[in-house]
Amino acid sequence: MADRAGSSARRAGILAAVRAAGGADVAMLAAQFSVTPQTIRRDLNHLADRALIARVHGGAELGSGIANARYDQRRGMAAAAKARIGAAAAALVPEGASLFINIGTTTEAVARHLVHHRRLMVISNNLNVVDCLSGRDGIAVIAVGGQVRAGDRAVIGALADQFIDNFSVDLALIGASGLSETGDLVDFDADEVLVARRIIRQARKVILVADSSKIGRAAPIRIAGVDAIDHLVTDRMTSAGLRAILSERGVTVTETG
Repeated sequence: MADRAGSSARRAGILAAVRAAGGADVAMLAAQFSVTPQTIRRDLNHLADRALIARVHGGAELGSGIANARYDQRRGMAAAAKARIGAAAAALVPEGASLFINIGTTTEAVARHLVHHRRLMVISNNLNVVDCLSGRDGIAVIAVGGQVRAGDRAVIGALADQFIDNFSVDLALIGASGLSETGDLVDFDADEVLVARRIIRQARKVILVADSSKIGRAAPIRIAGVDAIDHLVTDRMTSAGLRAILSERGVTVTETG
């Protein structure tokens, strides 16, 4: 009975961790709960069988049934910090610029502070950003074509990747699920990563926006190293080691407090 109670408590903790982060990998969960990776895999399979999570290679992510609610909840998390980040990042965008904006609640915060800019061309795979900026005087908005993910209205996949390849822009404003201690931009979704990589390649300058909860956070899929970005805008840089890596790679860091 004690083993069963322990398994139930651990699975509840795993579910909470996946919901909080949007996803998790086996190694991270094994370390967090001090059990073997095999035990975590059994736990994830148990939760997936009950449609509470979706199994992905190397870990798990939110199932489509709760993804939409999760994205709405994320908008409210660290809302004040994201607003400050959004204002600071928008201030880095000059009048007359062309830019990509990808999926994420923090990139949406940037968009909300771009509404009074003029002579912008904004290309986005984030339909929430498209809604925010379309119809604004002086802002031309292009929605990326492709498959729309219902949970967060992201346009992802091969068609989106091909669409983005038609553009070369001044700036990319991007978010990520995490910025690891080793200096990698990381995420949980392979289709989203595919689009993010293309956006980075097609921009002359890249600005990463990430609140402090993303600093040092692990995720199973690498988008790029920090040498792919020019500027990080965050509320607080909480890792001295990562700060050193960013400085070494010539990445400018803006902290909004």
